[in-house]
Amino acid sequence: MITYYPGLEQGSIEWMDARLGILTASQVKHVITPTLKSAANDKSKAIMWELLSQRITAHIEPSYWSDDMLRGIEDEIDAVSIYSKNYAQIDTMGFITNDKWGFTLGYSPDGLVGDNGLVECKSRNQKLQTKTIVDYVSNDTIDPDFMIQCQTGLLVSEREWIDLISYCSGMPMATVRVYPDATIQAAIIVAASEFEKQLQEAMGKYNKVLSSSARLIATERKIEEEMR
Repeated sequence: MITYYPGLEQGSIEWMDARLGILTASQVKHVITPTLKSAANDKSKAIMWELLSQRITAHIEPSYWSDDMLRGIEDEIDAVSIYSKNYAQIDTMGFITNDKWGFTLGYSPDGLVGDNGLVECKSRNQKLQTKTIVDYVSNDTIDPDFMIQCQTGLLVSEREWIDLISYCSGMPMATVRVYPDATIQAAIIVAASEFEKQLQEAMGKYNKVLSSSARLIATERKIEEEMR
């Protein structure tokens, strides 16, 4: 079932709470290999431990916001405005989940377009924007680094297309439309299913230790200021 969370501001506490313990579109590229196989590497394991800890504690630890991330927030506002003026109105949407596979996948779109479309905005420095235009836009395709995220967003939302916007202030804004790819999406489901299986197995081991005679003492959490 698809669930929409329209009132959530991305980055807010409420938004983070909605994402707690859920594998999201931006993370899926780390649990699947470039050859569309289930990943078993340090990055996929790190994500598994992070999501498992979130499910155990119902808490998301604060993260560091880099200069690039902060620039991306401002660039997204500009990109959405330009897109809305030139193509179609973009409606905000905080978060979307879909649990039709027996586990939940999540996606935080940068916007919805009508009843059928999505937009995903990427803030690029001028070097990468130049490469994007020459290598990808010229072939009406997108940077492979973003394909899994886009396909996961389409899979979760069950929408017909997603416009990937590549933005760098002072340079042409590029938009390429991406449609669902059945092969990629099938591989995503397999990889995400295997990831969830591993997470559940780890959860079982954790609970087994809790019920054992291991020397564990409960502690109180200290709330840290978010690093921004």
